[in-house]
Amino acid sequence: MSPGTLGVLGLGLYLAVLACLAVAARRARRDLSPADHFLAGRQLGVLVLFLTLYATAFSGNSLVGYPAEAYRRGYAWIMATAFMLAISVVSHVLVPRLRPLAVTHAFVTPGDWIRHRFRGEYGCQATTVVVGAVMTVALANFLLAQLVAMGHVAGQVSGGLLPYWAGVVGLAAVVLGYETLGGMRAVAWTDVLQGLLMFVGLGAMLSWVLGEAGGLAAVTRAVATVRPSAVMVPDRQACLNWASTIVLVGIGAAVYPQAIQRVYAARSGRTLSRALALLTLMPVVTIAIVTLVGVAAIPRFAHLGVIEADAVLPRLLAAWAVSGPFGAVSATLVFVGALAAIMSTADSVLLSLGSVVAGDVLGRSGSDPRTTRMGKQIAAAILLGMTAMALAPRFTLWRLTELKMELLVQCAPVFLLGLHVSRLRALPVLVGVIVGTAIASAGVLTGVARIQGIHVGVLGLVANVAIAVLGSGRRP
Repeated sequence: MSPGTLGVLGLGLYLAVLACLAVAARRARRDLSPADHFLAGRQLGVLVLFLTLYATAFSGNSLVGYPAEAYRRGYAWIMATAFMLAISVVSHVLVPRLRPLAVTHAFVTPGDWIRHRFRGEYGCQATTVVVGAVMTVALANFLLAQLVAMGHVAGQVSGGLLPYWAGVVGLAAVVLGYETLGGMRAVAWTDVLQGLLMFVGLGAMLSWVLGEAGGLAAVTRAVATVRPSAVMVPDRQACLNWASTIVLVGIGAAVYPQAIQRVYAARSGRTLSRALALLTLMPVVTIAIVTLVGVAAIPRFAHLGVIEADAVLPRLLAAWAVSGPFGAVSATLVFVGALAAIMSTADSVLLSLGSVVAGDVLGRSGSDPRTTRMGKQIAAAILLGMTAMALAPRFTLWRLTELKMELLVQCAPVFLLGLHVSRLRALPVLVGVIVGTAIASAGVLTGVARIQGIHVGVLGLVANVAIAVLGSGRRP
């Protein structure tokens, strides 16, 4: 049996398991309310919550985009550990205060917090809508990155049996199917399987890459010969870019709508605390593995272009698959794990997109079953549009991540400052979000990603916070 055929069979078996989980999740639903569909009835336990957070945070970008970025930058990419740890730090500032309010007031969407925090103030509804719109654009971008990653992995590792477009279209349809059928339960239950597959797959991948190259020292010598800059100490501007990225990703990812909704969906505060404690340990292990995998690919594929580098992991898997029977089976396992990681993020993003647009942008009630139906329809429409865009990718997976974070980080003051600064008012917050988003968008439109190594979105965040705090003045 050829490696490509084995990969397609492995994928088929995995998709069959997903279908069974989706049917089970549908049977487990209690009612048609938004809280049941989008939050699984607020009953997620420690293991499920931990693995769904892990599978969502370490997504297609981790399995496909991060090795690609390590291939481009070399060992300097180990700094990704810092910004992934920063997510945990910021989450511990956000969650302890947000969780009790979410339980008391039955929040379903991120906008429910905004409506509660600024209720009765001029600009409250506009702030909710604008933040919801910014989150929607960021999430659509995030979804696009996952679809691109799906196409790369499916096309390369199946040996051409599944072309890029088939991976994008087919797997997008699968994600839409089980997310629509089972809601958050289906997403969380499939994330458990996807998180386990991803972790096992990463370990197997690293073992093969280092074993094939003769160990870490041999990898470093080979990389230094092919591309000396990949093993050099980064310069001042690169270090500024590191610091900027830590701020951008650490703050932006902490206010992922899907992460916020998992805070709402936890069975209890203790459950959430234990899941977050477990999650804190994962960045060091995961980022170290994907960085080493990407660096080890430098001497093997020495001259890939910027966009081509996004296919580093699929190329490695294809090479492993033809190394023998054990390699073929192991590569298939990693192949399924990579797709599992990508799909786990895509399903979470899709679920949040439907709820945010229906509940926050359009203002539909969080207790009306019709909001659930509208959210499903909106998610399907956005997925269709992003699938069309994914068929002709224009950015690297990492650049898509940066674009998403530069928008999401503008929403952070509403949550982080709103929870800790009592004098904060709705109108200055609204103006801050608009100005910060305008600065970040201007950078995208003009092609200026950074100024002296600092992301334009971080500069927008500084202006955003200054306007929100100074404009709020002092409460009497």
